[in-house]
Amino acid sequence: MVASRSGHVSLPNASLYYDTTGVGEPIVLVHGFSFDSRMWDGQVAAWSQHHQVIRYDMRGFGRSSAVDTPYAHAEDLMRLIHSLGVPRATVVGLSLGGGVAINFALAYPQAVRALVLADPTLGGVVRSPDSIAVATAVQDTARNVGLDAGRALWLLSPLFAPAMARPDAAATLRMMVNAYSGWHWLNDDPDVALNPPPCTRLGEIHAPTLVIVGEQDVPDFHDIRRALEHGIQGATSLVMAGSGHVPNLEVPDRFNAAVLDFLREISVGQCSS
Repeated sequence: MVASRSGHVSLPNASLYYDTTGVGEPIVLVHGFSFDSRMWDGQVAAWSQHHQVIRYDMRGFGRSSAVDTPYAHAEDLMRLIHSLGVPRATVVGLSLGGGVAINFALAYPQAVRALVLADPTLGGVVRSPDSIAVATAVQDTARNVGLDAGRALWLLSPLFAPAMARPDAAATLRMMVNAYSGWHWLNDDPDVALNPPPCTRLGEIHAPTLVIVGEQDVPDFHDIRRALEHGIQGATSLVMAGSGHVPNLEVPDRFNAAVLDFLREISVGQCSS
């Protein structure tokens, strides 16, 4: 039976929910916006046979505490792994979580063994007019009509169309988004951005990096994939066929295999160097 435990880590003015499963080289999973750590159920099951898999709810999401003071997700992540006695880990992040993983690698390079960035955001990149229009419409709806209407409109956005066409993925997305507090739609987020912005600092990242983007994701994320591929020396990119913005839910077997293959390759390279 694979060892597992869960709890909360206390931070200044916050508490983060986490769980950890398995033993071995640590992998930390960082979820996307409006999601929570449950998005990684399929990855925990697949990877915890050979790794210690740590996942958590970021501040303001899931079972972690709400936002009430300035903070930085990357700093929260560092405090979390330090409290768990993990000096260095592979960080896997999706969407917002991918952006957090990039920030973490820039702020705490010594704590990063490798990066897996799935359809990630990238600080400092200007979003397309279409993406801005979707985000604005969802926020306006949540504020003026109600959170349930905002959640429903968010799930109807082009970002999630491929996932919502798959019953299992759609059920998981609905579960998480319907549980999301909507805090970030109703309030100004005091998340402290990195300065200079990450998009100008990609050459500072030296950890082995795999960038995964769903073939059917919106153009913004394909642009970010190309920026990361060219900006991070040695980065590998993979366009995952038949998938959109959430490949770990849409094509979990292929996603899980791609990440494990990447980790095996870098383990061989690090042992031989």
